[in-house]
Amino acid sequence: MLKGKTALVTGSTSGIGLGIALTLARQGANIVLNGFGDHEAPKAEVARLGVKVGYHGADMSKAAEIEAMMAYIDGEFGGCDILVNNAGIQHVAPVEDFPVERWDAIIAINLSSAFHTTRLALPGMKKRGWGRVLNIASVHGLVASAQKSAYVAAKHGIVGFTKAVALETATTGVTVNAICPGWVLTPLVQKQVDARAAADGVDDAEAKRRLLAEKQPSLQFTTPEQLGELAVFLCSDAASNVRGQAWSLDGGWTAQ
Repeated sequence: MLKGKTALVTGSTSGIGLGIALTLARQGANIVLNGFGDHEAPKAEVARLGVKVGYHGADMSKAAEIEAMMAYIDGEFGGCDILVNNAGIQHVAPVEDFPVERWDAIIAINLSSAFHTTRLALPGMKKRGWGRVLNIASVHGLVASAQKSAYVAAKHGIVGFTKAVALETATTGVTVNAICPGWVLTPLVQKQVDARAAADGVDDAEAKRRLLAEKQPSLQFTTPEQLGELAVFLCSDAASNVRGQAWSLDGGWTAQ
């Protein structure tokens, strides 16, 4: 379905981002990966699906590096057709103890980076008459949790940004939407599971159940593959009039 399109997925060397990148590649999209850590193994995993794959290590907190990444995509792939703003970091602390540098980093990476990629990708999308911007927000773009002030502020900001840009592009072939996952079993979340298991003296399965029971009524983790399939749908012709939505995939979290 997406053969000939190029997708940039930020923060995609592991976890949610890599899951989305692989799902888009299975539909024929060429993929540009971005992120820290090992990128050769993810590149090889995507390449095995028979699509062109690239990588750019832009630091998503730095506008100049984002500009260089977008120029790389224009030069090597002819432009970005599908932009998945997924890069994000987290820090947990009460607001009065929240380190200023962590606040600034979270706002830069989780929110401002999406502004920079979007402003640079939109002209080409409009010129080609087709584009998809998918902002990976969170249930925390819709509801809050204590001790996550910066993350919640950034994710609420992403949802608002999504709506504004969707209105600006409403009469074009470019759609802009947000995906709002609940708990997803990524390596970062597994660390929280491990910490809970150690603190409560329970095994891995019980620690996962307790974590989910606090927020996610389904008692099931959302998977990166499910998020990828939702991304594929939002790239489809069937979703061409889905604009400015914050689509929850959260096991009932925000239904409560």
